[in-house]
Amino acid sequence: MGLLDIIEKNKEENGEETSTTKQEQKKVEEVKEVKVEDPYDAVKKKIHGRIILALNRAGKATVDRDEMEKLLTEEVDKDEYNIPRVERKSIVKSLLDDILGYGPIQDLIDSDSCSEIMVNGPNRVYIEQKGKLVLTDIKFRDEEHLMNIIDRIVTQVGRHVDEASPMVDARLPDGSRVNAIIPPISLIGAVLTIRKFSSTPVTAAQLVEWGSLNPVMLSFLEACVKGKLNIVVSGGTGSGKTTLLNVLSSYIPEDERIVTIEDAAEVQLHQDHVITLECRPANLEGKGAITIRSLVKNALRMRPDRIIVGEVRSEETLDMLQAMNTGHDGSLTTTHANSPRDAMARIETMVMMSGMELPVKAIRDQASSAIDLVIQQSRLRDGSRKVTSITEVVGMEGDVVSLQDIFVYETDGTLDSRGKFKGQFRATGVVPKCIEKIRGNGVVVKNEWFAN
Repeated sequence: MGLLDIIEKNKEENGEETSTTKQEQKKVEEVKEVKVEDPYDAVKKKIHGRIILALNRAGKATVDRDEMEKLLTEEVDKDEYNIPRVERKSIVKSLLDDILGYGPIQDLIDSDSCSEIMVNGPNRVYIEQKGKLVLTDIKFRDEEHLMNIIDRIVTQVGRHVDEASPMVDARLPDGSRVNAIIPPISLIGAVLTIRKFSSTPVTAAQLVEWGSLNPVMLSFLEACVKGKLNIVVSGGTGSGKTTLLNVLSSYIPEDERIVTIEDAAEVQLHQDHVITLECRPANLEGKGAITIRSLVKNALRMRPDRIIVGEVRSEETLDMLQAMNTGHDGSLTTTHANSPRDAMARIETMVMMSGMELPVKAIRDQASSAIDLVIQQSRLRDGSRKVTSITEVVGMEGDVVSLQDIFVYETDGTLDSRGKFKGQFRATGVVPKCIEKIRGNGVVVKNEWFAN
């Protein structure tokens, strides 16, 4: 027995808690389920059961929201429940959300004030507002209540979640992205993350208004999309990649055939000629999976003018590069990376995941000739989202991919009176080589855009 073991044993014999034991006890206390006290909890459960029983007896498989609200109001108004009149409306709303909606987070889903909802077990619900995380006072009754809401969300899109398959990606009817992970994988109870999308897509003018980029950069990006450059939007989680991708895709001309390929449909296009494809996970037997890679391959047989891949994260990157290199100019995609240089390195790594025994130089040649532009999107510490650089992929210099910044965002790290970073967007003075390709496609590019 070592010295540390002897010390720990002596402490235990003396009734002392070790620091490790205290830490473990603290963690248990933090994640332990706390019963949310609701004076009308028993009444709500009783009314809920009676309404469901009445609908089953009537043989109604579906009921609309107005009819359900009427049934609940009539039931809540009964004298036997002794519910004060001032509480009845809120109880009807709570029951309505539980039966037809998403329980206590329904108001958050309906609201445009938050961009993300994060449920860490039944008792801690966070939201993202203006780029910052905020703890709300919203709680679920218990773990079972939260699991029922998760099950309702995933079954709407034909997915399932259980102990055998404890992780799932899904989406809400409005296109919001949902991820759920449940015990035994999660040690704090079921965790639900909802990335919300506004009912009205963010416009280019709003990005300028919010300071995500300046008008000159926006004009250049519009020319790049119309001029059929292949563009990769790079950035971290929640940095605004998909929002920027939506804005860029809005510049694609109406007379082009667009195929979008995603894990969960997020890209919001308003052109007439759009085909939206979505991958599918394996079923309970482990069969029937449709991957992003197989969809990219299939898209090449669909006569697309543009291919938009929501995000490349694995072997499908090779097929995306092949598409960009074989007559599908103007393709768009996103990837997770901290800088344009990291994005190119990650693309190289992801191509290797395809299993093709390709030399590194051949991969770099392929990537540098396929990709014209890397747009780096970042979420800064003050919660704001910025296009921190627009970088051109020039080509190869020996064995290295050559990159040059066209626009950059510069800040000294100081904050203004509103708590926002002081900074500015600046052209580097480099005139990109890709303007010849843009002009060759009949799009005007002004040299003064690039003046330092």
